Amino acid sequence: MLLTVVAFIVALGLLIAVHEYGHYRVAVACGVKVLRFSVGFGKPLLRWQPQGSPTEFVIGAVPLGGYVRMLDEREAPVAAEERHLAFNTQPLRSRAAIVAAGPAANLLLAIALYAAVNWSGVEEPKAYLASPVAGSIAQRAGLQGGELVLSAALDGEEAEPVRSFEDLRWKLTRGALDGDNVRLEVQPAAGSGRRQVLLELSQIETREADAQLFRKIGIVGPWTKPVIGEVMAGGAAERAGLRQGDVVRQVGATVVVDGQQLRDVIRSSVRGSQPLTQTWLVERGGRTQSVQVTPDAQQDAGTTVGRIAAYVGTPPELVTVRYGPLEGLWNGIVRTWDVSLLTLKMMGRMVIGEASIKNLSGPLTIADYAGRSASMGLTQYLAFLALISVSLGVLNLLPLPVLDGGHLMYYLWEGVTGRGVSEAWMERLQRGGVAVLLLMMSIALFNDVTRLFG
Repeated sequence: MLLTVVAFIVALGLLIAVHEYGHYRVAVACGVKVLRFSVGFGKPLLRWQPQGSPTEFVIGAVPLGGYVRMLDEREAPVAAEERHLAFNTQPLRSRAAIVAAGPAANLLLAIALYAAVNWSGVEEPKAYLASPVAGSIAQRAGLQGGELVLSAALDGEEAEPVRSFEDLRWKLTRGALDGDNVRLEVQPAAGSGRRQVLLELSQIETREADAQLFRKIGIVGPWTKPVIGEVMAGGAAERAGLRQGDVVRQVGATVVVDGQQLRDVIRSSVRGSQPLTQTWLVERGGRTQSVQVTPDAQQDAGTTVGRIAAYVGTPPELVTVRYGPLEGLWNGIVRTWDVSLLTLKMMGRMVIGEASIKNLSGPLTIADYAGRSASMGLTQYLAFLALISVSLGVLNLLPLPVLDGGHLMYYLWEGVTGRGVSEAWMERLQRGGVAVLLLMMSIALFNDVTRLFG
């Protein structure tokens, strides 16, 4: 719990500080007097003002935002000798640059974080495929499990090497949400030859980027050996005589290929609310023997599933994914661009009803993922920060009056018409923007509560 809180506060503090620093740095470069730079709202916990600087720096008690307060005639009277330092007296290009600098800083931070992850290297599962979900697109495409994915390509794109299972998952996510088919080059489990496989993801009708999306595709996780791990005392596995280290070769008439398939078989070993007894063929000490296994029937999200009270499967085979200096930086730029486009597309689809509003996440989900990623190591936490930084940058570019994107829309109007938005219209648009933003925040918070506590 403490790690989650600390990771969440550090993430918010860093991303907000970078965003506001973008506004601050460009404002100073444009000759605007900055009165206050604040990370957080509410009662100041810490404040200081460097000698000779007109700017007071503040850390507020509520770390859910920040602001840069500039000299501005619209907020308070400005002395005649300082009028040239006021924000509202600057040329249009300067005001637009100051406003755009915040989101731009978040996107640049994301590039730097992704590049840092690429340079430092991260341990990820190799792109060996588990047996596909029954009836899924992957199964219909002829995948059987155990194949190594060598490259992948979306419709109209060149094939790119697949370095890890996470690379493959990203390609599949983009393909499914964009309605593009994905072409894979795979090497069969036997290790001989290569072949092309087409995953027709354009057939998927998806409204959410969740676990069910990957079950429809049929590629849920990387290949793992179908081995029984630690056996819990008093559970179905112990009662059946299963032992740690047993390799499961067959359950009933089903030949077992990997750990994911074995977990699915165990879950489905029920009829109605009653467990099914099946004959398992297991390899133990170089010999094959049969074991009668009756799982325990348990409730999971309102569905009766089978459980054997034992760990199933081994950790997947890992590979260190590391890029060179230029390649790592370029990959960071490309990933930031791809995530930004995907975020915008998902928001657009939510607006027109083609995607579920359940995709919106709020502070509780962000805090949860901050804690999880931090517990997995520094590189995973940096990748999480990069993703949230992209989301913050894109969100602030939306054309809502209370956000940076809304102000840029005002400046676009001023550039086209030669006059600014009237005070009356500004007030109406601000009220509307606040209402929309509050609605989005309420939906996101409701999704958080439902996702985490439902």
